[in-house]
Amino acid sequence: MNKEQLKEIKPEVKKLLGKYVDIEAEETKLMMTTTPFNIQNFDEHSSEAIINLKKINDIRFVNKFQEAVNEKLPMGGIYIGFVETQEQRHRRLLHKFVPVMAQLYLVLDFVFKRVFPKLPFFKKLYFFVTDGRNRVMSKAEALGRLVSCGFRILEVKEIDNYLYFVGQKEKLPSYDLNPSYGPLFAMKRVGKDGKIINVFKFRTMYPYAEYLQEYIYEQNKLTEGGKFADDFRITNWGKFLRRFWLDELPMIINLFKGDLKIVGVRPLSRHYYSLYTKELQEKRIDSKPGLLPPFYVDMPKTLEEIIDSELKYLKQYEKSPMKTDFQYFWAILNNIFIRKARSN
Repeated sequence: MNKEQLKEIKPEVKKLLGKYVDIEAEETKLMMTTTPFNIQNFDEHSSEAIINLKKINDIRFVNKFQEAVNEKLPMGGIYIGFVETQEQRHRRLLHKFVPVMAQLYLVLDFVFKRVFPKLPFFKKLYFFVTDGRNRVMSKAEALGRLVSCGFRILEVKEIDNYLYFVGQKEKLPSYDLNPSYGPLFAMKRVGKDGKIINVFKFRTMYPYAEYLQEYIYEQNKLTEGGKFADDFRITNWGKFLRRFWLDELPMIINLFKGDLKIVGVRPLSRHYYSLYTKELQEKRIDSKPGLLPPFYVDMPKTLEEIIDSELKYLKQYEKSPMKTDFQYFWAILNNIFIRKARSN
């Protein structure tokens, strides 16, 4: 990018870039491109920062592009880009058309750009027509892809209805070859003996949202009941499913497979598991997780209370497995159906 092009960068964008890199330094690669080929042409270890001022919505193979960026940066190197999120796109289209036309356009836009790419036959049609450009992408998916490609999120900032992100290389990409987009989602969870199992649920979050758990925890911490506050990863449809526990119905598959039992501690992600005390971590993997957790007996509000609740259950279970699960089973049903207990 030459000096004339540098002048065209908006002041607020330039301010964000200058906060992390020297945009005129030789080691900073400033470009506008949608192909990994242009990144792969850089000499190895010649870049300390790569800035791409072309929105990632227009990059057909987003992960391959960001994996190429990761490959050319040293550990700690900076990558800056931007995206038009689904929410920002929605706002733009509502302002572009009169209300009735805008709503009709949004419905057709959703079908063509959100549904078609997920269906085998229509996926080919979608990419034939669009070549993967101007794809619709949620904030959660955009940031999740960034993390999956080995970057730690340093900052996100909305400028002129675009979301700019600053990533720092902290590891190699995960090379997720089979990301889940469908309604049924297999989550990696810590099971008995520390074995990682696939726990099935109906999707309530945007694709790639699972990569953001640590980021969400750092930003928002936990609310009452051990949930994240203001979790933008959850879809509106997902909130409905969670409210009535419909998202957990597929976990019956895990029950039949023998990964879970009826009563037991929740199957946790590795990140959540790491937040627990060493004592609880060790006791948790001595038995299978369960469909109905002791949470609904004690209704703890803080992480410390959740730890105490699970420890109490596991210690009782060690002494008398069948009796403990029988007592907890009826106490859980009573709290859920009679007292209307909810996990929020």
